[in-house]
Amino acid sequence: MRVSVIGGSEVDAETYGRAREVGRLLGERDHEVVCGGYGGVMEAACRGAREAGGHTIGVLKGTDPAEGNEWVETGIATGLGDARNALVVLNGAACIAVDGAAGTLSELGLAFVYDRSVAGLGTFDCSGFDGFRAVETPAEAVEYVERAV
Repeated sequence: MRVSVIGGSEVDAETYGRAREVGRLLGERDHEVVCGGYGGVMEAACRGAREAGGHTIGVLKGTDPAEGNEWVETGIATGLGDARNALVVLNGAACIAVDGAAGTLSELGLAFVYDRSVAGLGTFDCSGFDGFRAVETPAEAVEYVERAV
């Protein structure tokens, strides 16, 4: 299945490692990673997935499908800026949120609008929404979205 991985574009080394592990686990289990295609959590998840032989899709802000990070295998140019967040969410059967700021918060809101299950790994507390589960590890995040879909 496709899993949307959302999170901060600028992260510390620990968060990068956790997102990379999420990507690795998804890749090992033959899931595709969908993300916004740039740095931070997006880069880390793509890197982990690609290193594990998985496929990565970057839904990009601009008009050049090659502008994503080096680990994006398929870049999708939208020309939509941050409005592309809806497309990131819609193209995954579920979401894993790692860390994040305002862009991640908008994607979380869209995930609930579009009835996507969300595993939250060190991100905003959305426990009041159906389908949200706060998790402690990348493995728990991947296991939750697999069960939820």
